[in-house]
Amino acid sequence: MSKGNRSIVIGARSVACDALLAQGKRAASALAAADVDEGDAIALLIRNDPIYFEVMQAASLLGAYVVPLNWHSSADEIRYILSDCTPSALIVDAGLLQGVEAPVPAGLPTYFVAPDPAGVGVATSSGAPSFGQAWAPYRDSFAEWSEPARAPRGTMIYTSGTTGRPKGVRRAPMNAEQVRKNAALLRQIYGIEEGMRAFVCGPLYHASPGAFARQAFQHADLVVLQHNFDPEELLKTIEAHRVTHLTMVPTMFVRLLRLSDEVRSRYDVSSIRWATHTGAACPPDVKRRMIDWWGPVIHETYGATETGPAVGCNSHEWLAHPGTVGRAMPGTTLRIYDDEGRELGTGQTGEIYLRTEAYADFTYHGRPEQRDEIDRGGLVTCGDVGYVDADGYLYICDRKRDMVISGGVNIYPAEIENVLVNCPGVRDCAVFGAPDEEFGESLVAAIEAEGGIRLGAEAIATFLERHIARFKIPKRFVFHDALPREASGKIFKRKLRDAYLQATARG
Repeated sequence: MSKGNRSIVIGARSVACDALLAQGKRAASALAAADVDEGDAIALLIRNDPIYFEVMQAASLLGAYVVPLNWHSSADEIRYILSDCTPSALIVDAGLLQGVEAPVPAGLPTYFVAPDPAGVGVATSSGAPSFGQAWAPYRDSFAEWSEPARAPRGTMIYTSGTTGRPKGVRRAPMNAEQVRKNAALLRQIYGIEEGMRAFVCGPLYHASPGAFARQAFQHADLVVLQHNFDPEELLKTIEAHRVTHLTMVPTMFVRLLRLSDEVRSRYDVSSIRWATHTGAACPPDVKRRMIDWWGPVIHETYGATETGPAVGCNSHEWLAHPGTVGRAMPGTTLRIYDDEGRELGTGQTGEIYLRTEAYADFTYHGRPEQRDEIDRGGLVTCGDVGYVDADGYLYICDRKRDMVISGGVNIYPAEIENVLVNCPGVRDCAVFGAPDEEFGESLVAAIEAEGGIRLGAEAIATFLERHIARFKIPKRFVFHDALPREASGKIFKRKLRDAYLQATARG
């Protein structure tokens, strides 16, 4: 495919990248006329859709932030973020407006995008929203932006809020050197190259899929978008479009590996040259099986919305250091500290602090004091606990807030989850601590079973006994129809724990 014929594909729909760039310039003029100024926020509530690239282009020209909203969120969650980021405009998929209209602040300029004509989107019952203005005709009534581009701000992503209300990560504009280093870092993390054929199977409102998609938009011949992940559909798409690059999360690996051998062998995935995974810890057995299947094309990266991707490794490095998330990328400072602020040495477990030169500094929008709370000497923590080996490879033990102290012993639930997810019949799982009169805390496992399978606590405990020490086996097993997992791969353990404590309080 020639440079001029690059396109974005979703379902049966294809849009030329050149057309999106031109629409982005018109969009900049349209948003400026709606009083979107430099440093303002543009809220974006859409499924994975080509319009994402148009709005990002417009915001870059205006020097505005794009706030991508999680379209799985409740009305209350959307209401909170809109009130917190105070956007100057909202662009929303009309198919998502049902149940969303009430949270939109009065007076906020709102523009709706028509549902996907291919039927991928979901229309409202009336077929049209009851408020706002149609985006496409409004945008197309303006000429393309012709003024000099302002300093680009990128996205202001709201963290997942696993411990409370989400916070907007608002980054300062990057200087020329940071722009250069950022491009080099993302090329290395995602394997970016000219002519690649990219597949975005994660939601664009998350940091990693969004960053990968924006790089692919600049360099790929083809970018394939998908609204929801389906394991066999992924394999079918890879074969049909000869996909070379994609980003994933470990739960996708688990679901792929649970396909039958017959289904897995039905599709040719030999075109894949680079698959990056991030977002959550990957069980070592799961990763090893993916490398056996796809070959040494699996790359891992570790970081956060606050830090950007800062650590990484390829398949060969991981096989030589099983369980690692990688080494610090060029320009990244990585240190491990104990609770008293003392720097720890090789093999010593403590809280992980990072900073990379490839990103401008940030604050939490409207909450600078909370930014200060995670800072130590210019480095910031993602809240994870881990250690570095003698070769400089980082290993994640767990989230600091998730660590359970039972009978005076530190227990990391992630270690148990890595084993539990491989138990026959377990589709998804999460382990957390609950108050215990005797031990201070005891372990509780929340289990989502595979469809049609009845699991018992005794059978699961017997499976765990073959793989981990007895003191790490959860005291209680609670079964759920579905676990509250973010599309980024993170489970909302706070919600599970709160529900469990409420249930036990009721007896």
